[in-house]
Amino acid sequence: MAGYIINIEEETLAGSDFRRVLYTAPHSQLVLMTLQPGEDIGEEIHQHVDQFFRIESGRGRVVLNDEVTEVSDGFAIVVPAGTKHNLINIGDTPLKLYTIYSPANHPDGTIHHTKAEADEYEKHHHH
Repeated sequence: MAGYIINIEEETLAGSDFRRVLYTAPHSQLVLMTLQPGEDIGEEIHQHVDQFFRIESGRGRVVLNDEVTEVSDGFAIVVPAGTKHNLINIGDTPLKLYTIYSPANHPDGTIHHTKAEADEYEKHHHH
């Protein structure tokens, strides 16, 4: 296939991994994420990466440069490069979303089943 075609809503809702890279293109990367209740992505800044999030289920709190917004199914969030950001699951069900990084931010094929696994990986592989 010349690109990548998927029912993103179905795949996102079926997913349970903290992070699963679905597809990496020359200038962007499609990733599924699931945050368990109380879990967060972790405050971070990508200096050279724009990021787009789309919430498919659950309730979250987005923090962009200390500005807080509550989000749920249907919300899209655009995080320009250089913006301090975090996403926290404030509900009692998993927060399921997909995200697009431009350019790619993770090695192609990356799967972290849990946040602990992702944190461990980040410790040893700083970009």
